[in-house]
Amino acid sequence: MDSELFKRAIKHLVGGVNSPVRSFGCFGRPPVFISRGSGGYIFDEKGKKYLDFCLSFGAAILGHAYKDVTKEIIRRAGKGTSFGACTRSEAELAELIADAFPSVEKVRLTNSGTEAVMGAVRLARAYKNREKIIMFKGSYHGSYDAVLSGRGRVPFNDIESLDREMHRVRRDLAAVLIEPVMANCGVVPPLDGYLAAVAELCRKYGCLLIFDEVVTGFRVSYSGAQGYFGIVPDLTCFGKILGGGLPVGAFGGNKKIMGRLSPEGRVYQAGTFSGNPLVAGAGIETLRALKETAPYEKMGKRTAWLCGMITEAAKKKDIMIKESHIASMFSLSFSGNRFKKFYLALLKNGIYFSPSPFEAEFLSASHSDSDIDRAAEKIIKTLANLN
Repeated sequence: MDSELFKRAIKHLVGGVNSPVRSFGCFGRPPVFISRGSGGYIFDEKGKKYLDFCLSFGAAILGHAYKDVTKEIIRRAGKGTSFGACTRSEAELAELIADAFPSVEKVRLTNSGTEAVMGAVRLARAYKNREKIIMFKGSYHGSYDAVLSGRGRVPFNDIESLDREMHRVRRDLAAVLIEPVMANCGVVPPLDGYLAAVAELCRKYGCLLIFDEVVTGFRVSYSGAQGYFGIVPDLTCFGKILGGGLPVGAFGGNKKIMGRLSPEGRVYQAGTFSGNPLVAGAGIETLRALKETAPYEKMGKRTAWLCGMITEAAKKKDIMIKESHIASMFSLSFSGNRFKKFYLALLKNGIYFSPSPFEAEFLSASHSDSDIDRAAEKIIKTLANLN
């Protein structure tokens, strides 16, 4: 079935996909075609069931087809999906974001995390009247030229290197753009005190601090990584979770900086579908559910439990593996060509990971203790067979 669908897809889709990470190119087989999801599980076109730790790259924090979110999407779709006009729901979603993130007084909704970063970078450059943006090695801030070219030259968690680079470009430095927890080169949490030191350097050199919380926003805590670590950035970028499974993004900050955006200011940013009622409704229900159910402690404990079992089993069997986790995010990395064998074996055993050795894995609020036990058993068995 996957082979047949891929042959069909590749006729008119570039590489048969709409995002390169889905291509399964490094695995020597067609990608898995998913037909539906429920809770912590997804099902392919043949009906095979997978315990899902990709979760739409972290977006499905409540699990797939969460009842209240799905119900709201259906309700709103029946009234129209987009008007290109103001709606109550976009204001309500902005209120929820500002309530969760004290650093955010005003918000601009967008259609993706990439758009959010584009808007934040443009705003930072205009606000400071400078051009340079510092990024970090291994970071990912979306698929547009300004943040793809070079992909950052400063090592993460190295404050001395950052200080040197900021000093070098200080006269033209608009902002430091940082993922507070890196998630596209494995999960890399900040060292103790690192983010505070970054914020202090931004004050020293008079530039803005932009937190890219497209992955971590509403993921590591309800108030994101900035709430988790107690840091106040100047601008914050959002995505993933904010849309309840639909495409969305946002960026926000204090009134003074955000007031430079059109129509209040002269920095232009726009989008026909930005804040459309379908996406905003899904986002509202998602954030309400996260606030009411407060699943973060349980998800964090289950993530640590899963990673602990995997690490212990790998050590006993003398398997070289690097594990990293924070809150409900984790990553496993291997030396050599082992990831390919590991991934294909996981698929066979009904476990779906992100199809890249560089991406993070995630837990949802729908994953149960029995799901984690089952996953640990299959992952440990797979690791054992690698030797």
